[in-house]
Amino acid sequence: MSVHADAVRVLTQWHPPNDGQRKLQATYLHHLAEHPDGVLRECHPDHLTASCLVVSTDRQHVMLNLHRRYQIWVQFGGHCDPTDTSLADAALREAVEESGIGALRLVSGSPVQLSTHEVECGPLRPSHHLDVRYVAVAPDGTSPVISDESLDVRWFSRGTTPVSIDRSLRELIGLARWI
Repeated sequence: MSVHADAVRVLTQWHPPNDGQRKLQATYLHHLAEHPDGVLRECHPDHLTASCLVVSTDRQHVMLNLHRRYQIWVQFGGHCDPTDTSLADAALREAVEESGIGALRLVSGSPVQLSTHEVECGPLRPSHHLDVRYVAVAPDGTSPVISDESLDVRWFSRGTTPVSIDRSLRELIGLARWI
């Protein structure tokens, strides 16, 4: 199965938690129907991305990375590769690459949240990432490794995350506590 076909399947079967997420679900499915390359970075101006919030086994800590290019704290994630077979695999691959932790495991094969944000990539502006967000658990006692894409990677307790993180990431952290 292609990552595009998987994205259509996953988003069609997903049960969004609220009206805002249902609207994003419809937007993402429309995008995929209009763009056979809609999961690849070559699709402009918008394309799906896959990301992954890493949590501790007790859900009391989250691992974030200080993005090198944008210099903001974010979950791990990025573009789907043509060789990815699913959004979940793409999200997990990105989290492993960016955290240096090979033993991450997804909590579920279903997304937890959708989030659209403007980015400075591609030849057309404005450009948006239509992000499909998952949650993964790291084994107890694991320490992250800073990748080339990050300035810093670290654990934060749920109550001491950076003040600068955006609303959708705060919501994702809240959702991850209950799954």
